[in-house]
Amino acid sequence: MLSRSVEIPAGESIPEFLEKPHPVTVPEGDKAIFRAKVKGNPKPSVTWKRESGIPIKEGSKMFFDSINKEYILKLENLASDDADNYKCIVSNEHADIIYTVSLNVTESEEKLDFKKMLKKRGPPATKKKEKKVVDEKEMLEILSKVPKKDFEKVCMEYGFTDFRGLLKKLKEMKKKVEVEAIKILKPLEDVSAKVDSTAIFDCILELRDANTKMIWIKDNEPLRLQYSLGKYEAKQMGTKYMLYVSNVTEKDMGVYSLTVGDKQLSARLHVIDEPLTFLADLKPLKITERQTAVYEIRLSKKVPNFAWKFNGKELKRDDKYEIITSEDGLTHTLKIKDVRPSDVGEVSFETGDLVTKAELSIQRTPIKFIRNLKNVRVKEKGKACLECELTTKDVTLKWMKNGKVIERSKKFTMIHEGKTAELIIDDAELSDTGEYMVIAMQDNDPTEYYSNSNVTVEERFATVKSGLSDVQAATGDQAELCVVLNDEKVEGVWLKDGKEITDMRGIQIIKQGAVHKLIIDKMGEEFEGKYTFRAKGAESEATVSIADPPYIDPSVLETLAAHPVTVKAGQTAYIKVPFKAKPLPKVTWFKDGIEVTEEDRVVMERTNDQALLTIKNCVREDSGAIMLKLKSDCGTAIAHLHLNVIDKPKPPQGKVEFLEKTGKCVKMKWKAPKDNGGKQVTHFIIERRIVGKKSWIKVGEVDSKQTTFGTDKVEEGKAYQFRILAVNSEGASEPLETEEIFAGDPIDTKCKVDSLLEDTEYEFRVIAVNRAGPGLPSSASNSVVARDPIKPPGLVKGLHVADSSNSSISLAWQQPDEGDPPSGYILEMRAEDTKEWSKCTKIPITGTNYTVGGLQERQKYFFRIRAVNEAGVGEPIELKEGVLAMPPPAAPKFDLTVRLQNHMVVRAGTALCIHASFTGSPPPNVVWQKDGVPTRGRESITKGKNHSQFLIHSTRRMDSGLYRIVLSNDYGEAHYDIHVRVTDFPRPPTNLNLLEEVPNTVTLKWDHSPDVKEDSGAHYVILKRDTSTATWFTAAEKVYSNKYTVTGLLPGRKYFFRVIARNDIGDSDPLDSKDSWHINKDKELFHARMKEYHERDWRHAPHFITPLKNHAVRRGHDCTMSCAFLGNPRPVVTLYKGNVNITANSKFWYNSTSGVCTLVIPTCTAKDSGEYSILIENELGHEKCNCTLTVYDKDDKSLLDSVTNSLQKSKHLM
Repeated sequence: MLSRSVEIPAGESIPEFLEKPHPVTVPEGDKAIFRAKVKGNPKPSVTWKRESGIPIKEGSKMFFDSINKEYILKLENLASDDADNYKCIVSNEHADIIYTVSLNVTESEEKLDFKKMLKKRGPPATKKKEKKVVDEKEMLEILSKVPKKDFEKVCMEYGFTDFRGLLKKLKEMKKKVEVEAIKILKPLEDVSAKVDSTAIFDCILELRDANTKMIWIKDNEPLRLQYSLGKYEAKQMGTKYMLYVSNVTEKDMGVYSLTVGDKQLSARLHVIDEPLTFLADLKPLKITERQTAVYEIRLSKKVPNFAWKFNGKELKRDDKYEIITSEDGLTHTLKIKDVRPSDVGEVSFETGDLVTKAELSIQRTPIKFIRNLKNVRVKEKGKACLECELTTKDVTLKWMKNGKVIERSKKFTMIHEGKTAELIIDDAELSDTGEYMVIAMQDNDPTEYYSNSNVTVEERFATVKSGLSDVQAATGDQAELCVVLNDEKVEGVWLKDGKEITDMRGIQIIKQGAVHKLIIDKMGEEFEGKYTFRAKGAESEATVSIADPPYIDPSVLETLAAHPVTVKAGQTAYIKVPFKAKPLPKVTWFKDGIEVTEEDRVVMERTNDQALLTIKNCVREDSGAIMLKLKSDCGTAIAHLHLNVIDKPKPPQGKVEFLEKTGKCVKMKWKAPKDNGGKQVTHFIIERRIVGKKSWIKVGEVDSKQTTFGTDKVEEGKAYQFRILAVNSEGASEPLETEEIFAGDPIDTKCKVDSLLEDTEYEFRVIAVNRAGPGLPSSASNSVVARDPIKPPGLVKGLHVADSSNSSISLAWQQPDEGDPPSGYILEMRAEDTKEWSKCTKIPITGTNYTVGGLQERQKYFFRIRAVNEAGVGEPIELKEGVLAMPPPAAPKFDLTVRLQNHMVVRAGTALCIHASFTGSPPPNVVWQKDGVPTRGRESITKGKNHSQFLIHSTRRMDSGLYRIVLSNDYGEAHYDIHVRVTDFPRPPTNLNLLEEVPNTVTLKWDHSPDVKEDSGAHYVILKRDTSTATWFTAAEKVYSNKYTVTGLLPGRKYFFRVIARNDIGDSDPLDSKDSWHINKDKELFHARMKEYHERDWRHAPHFITPLKNHAVRRGHDCTMSCAFLGNPRPVVTLYKGNVNITANSKFWYNSTSGVCTLVIPTCTAKDSGEYSILIENELGHEKCNCTLTVYDKDDKSLLDSVTNSLQKSKHLM
């Protein structure tokens, strides 16, 4: 092949043979056909020549068969002279391709096929005038002179039909003729040849014996052809015999002979030696940069040694320099590829003493920006990247901002790798806004080329993603405030009570990405206050306070228990109990188990360090057991003491019993008072008065140990009334008065009045009468209405509890069915630990319901009620069971009005705080569990009646899991689940492998990072780096599987690959490939000689190399399916769900690149379950693979187990 152009434009090509002509051997008189198919762009021309230089015989046909797209050479009626090597020359403007094929013409005797002749014989033709032949001998002579193929025709002309007999006789006749063994048709002739050319001796011989020995001789010395290393070569074409003498020199002059049998042919070789000269000198060249410079020199004769030099240095053939010598050795070409400024200089060609020189100059290519700088908008503290791409890498760059040159610094990073230039502005500030320009310059070119753009730095504002919460901590404990912003690069400041915290001992300020913390090492009063975190666009506040449980000094408790508080009736009682607590607790006072409420006489006060109970005008009933209860969210403290109010004793008890009532003596008996007033009763005083008189006369006193008294100071028949007083150190009690009695026989003082009018009001008076006559009338009695007497009420019906709380119980009832209607009700109660009943109200209750307040929480109380009217008090009825002072029984229930999340994502190192509010009566027991096991570890759990808080101050990855809060009481149970994921920078993937599944691509496989499997939002980023640069470029983002095929790699380059796991927090450490991956470069298209090329058919039907696999996905998660396939032409991909084509369905994300097909089903639901299939097809065939997707709920364990078992079975089968 001879090449005319070094660089071939895109879309064009050199000529090529699709089908080459085949050698042909035919008998004399027959025809030969050579066929060739070629291609090339531009369309090549085809010519045919004989290698010997003899023109192709006349009558030959050379044409193009447009139907079969073939170039044809057709030779007819061949003779032995037509035997030769024939050249098929295919040419276009880029190259000439020559293919040589041989034609051998042999002498043979064909047997006549009379059957064919008979078949070809048609109907009798019109009789022509037959030539007359004298005899058979003459006919044989005629046949001996014509070709065998014309035997039939000649015989028909002379009227002979006995072909078989004639042929037999003709063969016998030929055997009798003696033929000469060697016949010389053309002898050897003298040859003249130039030095370094090829000399050819040829002759034409007819040999009776083809195996006749031939010997070529030079100057009487036989030529040893097989050992001449190509110097001598003997060839035969039919009857033509040739000797080639290559690279002729003066030593080759002489006589060359060919000995054949007993004959010898001779000829002389004359060598013409011309002086070595340059037929043309080298010419100076001015080449456009990056083009190819071609120098060509032609010599007058071939030389063994020569050298191309550049600036005096000899050049060797390599990728830069291509040195070509023509086949005849006279034309020498030097090609300097990809001319650069360093190639400017002097080029020379030297051989022997001859030297020719020429200058090479370069015309620089103007620099162009393939990609100009683009305007950039970036947030404050962000990174701004200005990038451009030029047409060349051999440039000098200069960066400017607002017309001033930028120097390399921590702020500005300048990168120039290959054709790419990059300016990186780190931690961008508002002052970095401006116009930026990059100026490119090159050697030997005064022009400056530039590209500019604007950089706008926007003020960065943040929003609060998770705000501050109020914190309470015990004195000496650690307290932590934490706020999470939506931007990691926003800074903020902390303020305490409106003043910025700069240097406060005992406080740590920490920033972890978007998480900002303030940690108080040991809580104290100086750290209490309102804290504010303030950043641009975001602010959050919280209060920090001390949370110490109430504390009463044990010595105070002992003193209160040992020494009751004693006060006289009518005086004021002051009860003070010192305590310590923060926040201040709720103060509740109880007397005999019943909560004390404020009224006119009772005042309750609380200061920062003591609780005070003041009771004014104390009465004896104020005595009793006093309890102080201090309660806060942090704890409870209780103090017990006794209040003793000293007063006069109560009256003696009961009804006075008269032991004797005679005219001479009255004797009585009574009971000691129920309450002695806090002091011992010393004695009793007995007084008497005559009925009708107002004055009382002391008739005696007795010791406190005696409760009987008798007196003889009475007159028979008189009516008397006595009263008894108990006396202690505080005085005498109220008197216990007796009924009126008579000493001796009584005077009738009763009278029944009849015949009164009903509902008429009457008044009465009495006149005493004795022997002296009637006395004065008494004063009138109270008015009385005459009517029938009324009955006391019966038992109250339906007493029940209507409602209850921690401090009150509501009761309801119905009127009694028996007796007269009541005018009111007397409700009484007693605590579980006492036996005495006390009235709930001072006056009867008029309604049928009442709420008793001031009760002690969770204390059991008993109640009874009696109806009352004018006739008296009815019998009491009591509740069957005691009632607890607490809300009505209710099963636990979560209060969902207070936001309680079921999914929480927490960054490692930050606090995990779960606050749950709930209701239940009695208050439920709270248990926190993690993954089904009660928590035991670093957590801090706070419990209240209606809330509970779970807190881990600094979380770790191990804290991820399913947290459950379990509530239980006697009436039921409830639970709530919270999925907690503690995330951090993901752990890196492992075990990166590179392989080539699809030609000219690289498939990366690695083992999953544990965090990507657990986090549905985590993914991988694929990066690549050319070994010639240090910069990593992104090849793919958001890769969810552990396999990816990288495309678009340049042949002949070596690459490193990197895999990074990424989540919402950031990137993992990179996983790099250990060895570089080399993409093989296509072989050179141009060679001095091209071997015969047989085009291979690369087409094949599509088939899967990695089919789809079954998938099981939890509802709400994404599902990614992928497969790999091969096929040429590129197959068409169609996706199906069942029998429905989903290729164009926007719900599904689909991508097919370089033989890898990926289908992503986002946020799977139950409807997405089913069979999915992928069909690939091209013109040679099709193939289909399918898989099953199962979507399950988190609690559907049976389905998950069945899916797992089926996947394991399919794995074993595979």
